[in-house]
Amino acid sequence: MTSHRHNNQTDATPRDGYLDAARECILDVGWRRTTLTEVARRAGVSRMTIYRAWSDMPALLGDLMTREWGTLVADRVDVSATPTPDAIADAVVATVDALRENELFTRIVELDPELILPYLLSRRGRSQELILQVLEAAIGAGQAAGAIADGDPRAIARGLVLATHGFVLSAHTMVDTDASGTGVDQSALDDELHTLVSRSLTP
Repeated sequence: MTSHRHNNQTDATPRDGYLDAARECILDVGWRRTTLTEVARRAGVSRMTIYRAWSDMPALLGDLMTREWGTLVADRVDVSATPTPDAIADAVVATVDALRENELFTRIVELDPELILPYLLSRRGRSQELILQVLEAAIGAGQAAGAIADGDPRAIARGLVLATHGFVLSAHTMVDTDASGTGVDQSALDDELHTLVSRSLTP
């Protein structure tokens, strides 16, 4: 997966550098041990510089999550062409796989899974909102061209996001291949997700 760190220095801003420092700190020591002071130290700036950008670590994490994951779907759904069920299913599976492989996401789930719970149980985050917007646009464009099943694009997009939560967070619990390769592997589950999305969108 290509992370959303800003490797092109001509496009990077000081804020991007601060987020990069926070990202590396979380990867190294986890969320609980990451402080704004440590982020400032890693970024090579004063503590007050970081405090002027973010009042606390949750605010910083929100911006980091949005930068890291918010454009995954946008990078994989081409709304310039007519979206088809299979094209959207391809994009959804690719995005789910990218999230599962994202080193920051993996680190948070391993060490600080409680950070993810609010976005599953209480409210939508900015990254989810961005994903919904891209999916809604793709579904609406496909419906206008007669390629996607009728229905409220907002409800359809939200249903797809809900369906993919389990594939992002719990797919590993459903993988059980043995030494001979018999059983259900990740590829088989991804195929099922593709079928689920494609069939639900097919007129």
